[in-house]
Amino acid sequence: MRLPVLVFDIETLTDKKSGAHLYDLDLPADDLDAALAKLRRQEAGTDFQRLPLHEIVCISGLWINEQEQIKLFSFSQQHYSEYEILEKFLSIFDKRYPTLVSWNGSQFDLPVILYRAMYHGLSAPSLFDQGEIDNQKRYNNYQNRYHQRHVDLMDVMAMFNGRNFQKLDDIAHLLGFPGKRGLAGYHVPKYVADENWQALTSYCEGDVLNTWLVFLRWALLKGLISKDIHHMWIQRSIDYLHTQPQQSEFLQLWRNNAQHTAFTALDFSPDKN
Repeated sequence: MRLPVLVFDIETLTDKKSGAHLYDLDLPADDLDAALAKLRRQEAGTDFQRLPLHEIVCISGLWINEQEQIKLFSFSQQHYSEYEILEKFLSIFDKRYPTLVSWNGSQFDLPVILYRAMYHGLSAPSLFDQGEIDNQKRYNNYQNRYHQRHVDLMDVMAMFNGRNFQKLDDIAHLLGFPGKRGLAGYHVPKYVADENWQALTSYCEGDVLNTWLVFLRWALLKGLISKDIHHMWIQRSIDYLHTQPQQSEFLQLWRNNAQHTAFTALDFSPDKN
């Protein structure tokens, strides 16, 4: 497993201002959501908005450095504008060149980041260069589906076949991890409307943590790490989460769900801790 590793996830809302501009709508703000959703259903048969109209309200990440230290972080609109969130996240790639890990990042998170960065006039060659600037990135970059610089777990675990795509929540539960922690539906708009930023960042960080745990199991499958190293990272993750009070529920649900899967139950076995 090549360090450093950056596991990431984004949360978004419909950008009503851009949507009104795109569709030439002159409506009160309260009516825009319904109008944009209706137009999207007419276009594509779904309420899921086109990617450029996803305004980023939070980016969360888990950073694992070469010293095998773990750090969980979030940039949200509690403290930063969308421009500032993107600027802070993209600056990571100017300083470091991590292995990027996501769930559905190649089809959603990275394209949204690309469109929104362009919207704000940001430059991010360290993330989006495919060899035009640095010739070495022709053979190992964050966009190519078959490179390992960006591991989109949904894609690689489906063997790059869209018919095999699975939900992170389902795979996390199957493997004995917390998943969405019993949350049904999409809560992000309510979290933002209520200014419940702690709930928002905890939710986004939960997806990051589930992705990290699935990534460790995938790395074990691939032979990138041994069982001993896998167990070391699991224990290090458990120890770290004990220092993160906002993730106490995640840790407890992990402990509970682990008991339903024999291999994961070892994570909390008394003789292993």
